[in-house]
Amino acid sequence: MDHWTGTLRLVTEQKRGRTLAKDVYYDGALKVTRPTYHDDTGQACYYIMNPGGGYLDGDRYRMDIVLEEQADLLLTTQAATKVYKTPSEPVIQETEMVLKAGSILEYLPDPLIAYKDAEYKQKNVIRMEAGATYIGADILTPGWSPDGAAFSYRLLQLKTEIYINNRLAVFDHLRLVPGLQNLREIGYMEGFSHLGSMIAVMEQADIEFIDSLYLKIADKAEGCRIGLSQLPVPGFILRVFGTSTQKIERIFSECQTILRQQWLGKEAVFLRKY
Repeated sequence: MDHWTGTLRLVTEQKRGRTLAKDVYYDGALKVTRPTYHDDTGQACYYIMNPGGGYLDGDRYRMDIVLEEQADLLLTTQAATKVYKTPSEPVIQETEMVLKAGSILEYLPDPLIAYKDAEYKQKNVIRMEAGATYIGADILTPGWSPDGAAFSYRLLQLKTEIYINNRLAVFDHLRLVPGLQNLREIGYMEGFSHLGSMIAVMEQADIEFIDSLYLKIADKAEGCRIGLSQLPVPGFILRVFGTSTQKIERIFSECQTILRQQWLGKEAVFLRKY
């Protein structure tokens, strides 16, 4: 695919105890801020921006993120991703992330908001070397519609592929089509309107840790339904059904804080932009 509405390439490396940008390039409707450092661990935090304010019919975005050995990166967005009506072609976003040995990536974008008649297709490919750590999350939120319907978008499709040492280790495919599926039924959204997914891959994530994590985050799950499953590689996937973005964010924030403290030796970080 030759034409992209926005492209971004970010390569980071570790130097003298800090993660720095080795290569930064962006074009079109994607930009990235200068790094900020929330603590003294050397972890760099970058904010991805879409100056256009939202995704429109036929928009296509491409991001390439590379972490050299021992790089430590927290990547988020400046605001929610808003997908508006797409009468002709879906919005497409493709992201490839390369994590070399000993690197750590926390990829925590703000929620995706799909408005009436929106179609959105996302594909994330994560290529990890042994010893790398990946934490990534998505929150799907229905946007406003004139008739007040909760599922007025046409399609939300999210694919995640995680490769470890060039072997496919995790494949997750989420596809919501309100016109073909009764999303309120069992097996779909089951009466909830919002959906969150968090995937974490790290060598320390054994079954004892996952069991203890479930007990801790279950206390924050009021009004939500959560499921926590062990992956075939060291790690887990967390699903959350909810009725508001904020409820899912609270659960993810609690989970992220536990992971940062127990896995990464870092304190909690507050990423909300309002």
